[in-house]
Amino acid sequence: MNEFFQFEADFVDSLRCIPMQVRYKLDTCGVKLKLSHWTQFSAAERQALVEKPCSGEQASAYRDFLQQLVKQHTGVTAGELPIESHPAWLNDTAIPSDLQLKAQEVGVTMTLQQWRSLTPLQRFALIKLSRPSHENKNFVPALREFHLL
Repeated sequence: MNEFFQFEADFVDSLRCIPMQVRYKLDTCGVKLKLSHWTQFSAAERQALVEKPCSGEQASAYRDFLQQLVKQHTGVTAGELPIESHPAWLNDTAIPSDLQLKAQEVGVTMTLQQWRSLTPLQRFALIKLSRPSHENKNFVPALREFHLL
């Protein structure tokens, strides 16, 4: 997975922010990486986190690599996240209700067929961008990019 979204274009050249594909990997391997940790990594280390695989059995190696980087730069390891056994972005049979509500706020009614047509990474991005705790400025651009608006 080496995919950047158009709505991330303002920072992908420098990787000054954590791109969605790395956020996806963080949820997959169970690490809560702070932006303050990310900004301490070198450009090569950030790129390695983009390129390094993190699916199935690779998730443990990714987590170990990431925790080693955080400890090397900060002296402590990053927090841990519970790893969902059935994450919503892998479920193509139901659209999360919070996402539906956020989409409706901007005049979009998403169908199950549309949801199924998205990649797991696109679904993950929409779920993350629709959360109340997240800065939502990229939600509408993501809907456009994914041809939902």
